[in-house]
Amino acid sequence: MEKRIPTLKKKFKEEITPALQKEFNYTSVMQVPRLEKIVLNQGIGQGVADKKIITTAQEELTLIGGQKAIQRISKNNISNFKLREGMAIGVSVTLRKERMYEFLEKLLVVAIPRIKDFKGVSGKLDGRGNYTLGIEEQFIFPEIELDKIDKILGMNITFVTSAKTDEEGYALLKQFGFPFKK
Repeated sequence: MEKRIPTLKKKFKEEITPALQKEFNYTSVMQVPRLEKIVLNQGIGQGVADKKIITTAQEELTLIGGQKAIQRISKNNISNFKLREGMAIGVSVTLRKERMYEFLEKLLVVAIPRIKDFKGVSGKLDGRGNYTLGIEEQFIFPEIELDKIDKILGMNITFVTSAKTDEEGYALLKQFGFPFKK
């Protein structure tokens, strides 16, 4: 059985790499910035009071990411938030290689078009070529069934690139088809 190569991985090798190499005058293909990982993260403050929210969020993020999400544990005690060290306060999953490209394709082709009144995403990167996209509702992903949602939870999706500058990172994500605002 032949292993299927994700469409965006193929596009990266055949189209994006030569385009970026030409745009930034790289001498080697190894200089071309690439997507290293995608991190999906949900911070769930209400999880302190209700453990079921954390478990549900972990199951949903596992469905969305295609691999098991892990719980994030608090490192400090914060009495104002009724937070103790060792309590679960969020869930996250880190995607690399094939799963990363499959998720990116699902995000760009299926999930983002389902956002109501969508006008594009901000083109602001973090200064090192990485980009974080905030999503307000988890049900834009096809794996999440509307009937089974107890609480609408947002998430942050961070795209970590090997780019040295924001300009290179922006060009890479633009080539992948990110719907940046004009």
